[in-house]
Amino acid sequence: MSSDDLESVLEEGGLSPYQAAAFVALLDLGAASARTIAQTSNVPDPRIYDVLRDLEAAGYVETYEQEQLHARVSDLDRITEALASRAERFSWASEEVEDRYERPHAEIGEARIVGRFETVFDHAREAIEGATDRIQASLTTGELADLAPALAGALDRGVDVRLSLHGEHEDLPSPESLAEYCSEARYRPLPAPFVVLVDRSELCFVPHSGSVNEYGVIIDDRTHAYVFHWFFVLCLWDVWEVYYSGRATEPPITYAGLRECLRAVEPELAAGRTVLASVEGRWTATGEDCSFTGRIVDCVYTTQSTRTDVDSTIAAYAGQATLVIDTDDGERRVGGWGATLEEVEATRITIEAIE
Repeated sequence: MSSDDLESVLEEGGLSPYQAAAFVALLDLGAASARTIAQTSNVPDPRIYDVLRDLEAAGYVETYEQEQLHARVSDLDRITEALASRAERFSWASEEVEDRYERPHAEIGEARIVGRFETVFDHAREAIEGATDRIQASLTTGELADLAPALAGALDRGVDVRLSLHGEHEDLPSPESLAEYCSEARYRPLPAPFVVLVDRSELCFVPHSGSVNEYGVIIDDRTHAYVFHWFFVLCLWDVWEVYYSGRATEPPITYAGLRECLRAVEPELAAGRTVLASVEGRWTATGEDCSFTGRIVDCVYTTQSTRTDVDSTIAAYAGQATLVIDTDDGERRVGGWGATLEEVEATRITIEAIE
């Protein structure tokens, strides 16, 4: 390293240009008079005395009188340790810059864009561990293995867990083994993104591995999550065959989605049967929790007048979807996620009996 380069580094370490020049000159001279140091370092004569005193105060040199002011390098270990400490701090700063770059760095409201899959995956695991109501996830078999403990814990807490699995069919776990991790699973043979939706508000998304774009999205917002919910339902769930289901086939049957419940209940009502149900949700006017039991007397949805027997997908119920339930306190109109027209937004509906 040249003297100029060394001076530049010392300046980055906190010395002024004159202090760095004088110190490098003194390293070469060993010990010298102030005048000799000034001539060697090109520090102006009137300034050299102040420069040496400042270096002495900082512990870099020590001065002494010998007919005129002289200086020599002070405790070298102390100096090199100080420089090494600064180097460590710069190294730490470099790591911190990289770490902060990899953290969510573009934020709009509650939507964050990140550059590392691991960041999204770790957030997804934390969201699953805190889930209380519903999880919808699109995973490879490898991602399922990594999230299995968190999913199993959520299922034990009574969370409705739905898995859309993709990848090679031969890599799928057996349907029986999935009973530990989910309420229901479906298999999609096509490539799919990493998606985890939790409790109708938290979303973790990464494009599938074949995408040219490498980024991830973390969202904690009901409106954005609702859009991805429909992507999950229409593209990753409803059109694919059931691979495993732990759902009961006889009452009581619990639904985490109102539209699925409506689809199952409509033919029962059409056949003249009595359907008793209990509802957990919240009042749309106040946001307060509510629960009640009653008899389903009607179902209303946007495409009802044009419905045909072949309309079996959930897309037929994509508009307004309402269950009318007769309770001891009168009729209640119950909607699903994002309900605005109804007085109740249901989070869980249980069909208690069909008579």
